[in-house]
Amino acid sequence: MPVMEWSDTLVLDKGVMDDTHREFIELLNRLADAPDEKMLPALDEFIRHTEEHFAQEQRWMEQMTYPPLTCHVKEHDGVLETAHEVRRRVAAGETRFGQVLARAVAEWFANHASSMDQVLALYMKEKGYDPATSSH
Repeated sequence: MPVMEWSDTLVLDKGVMDDTHREFIELLNRLADAPDEKMLPALDEFIRHTEEHFAQEQRWMEQMTYPPLTCHVKEHDGVLETAHEVRRRVAAGETRFGQVLARAVAEWFANHASSMDQVLALYMKEKGYDPATSSH
């Protein structure tokens, strides 16, 4: 059962940001549904995507000299730190933490996307910044 569904309320730019977020949610749901024997690979795939996703947003923010960059990046860093800790636990056989992470991240992401990412998308639009080409 999905921990999060893509919906119109999550649409931010009808482009690369939304595509990345859609994939993030797919991987989050795969993690939540992974059986014990597939938990570690599902978690690794989720972490890989999340690192790339967050790095991509950070590059955009740096290129635009986005004022609240530090606050936004701190949130990302906290999620990744937790995901890496959960990975250590899952690798040690405590697979239940994969589902716990998926539920917690789904809750966090709903808030993050509707606040911090919404502001970022509006700022990009205001500045004429195209995340697909990383240019103004």
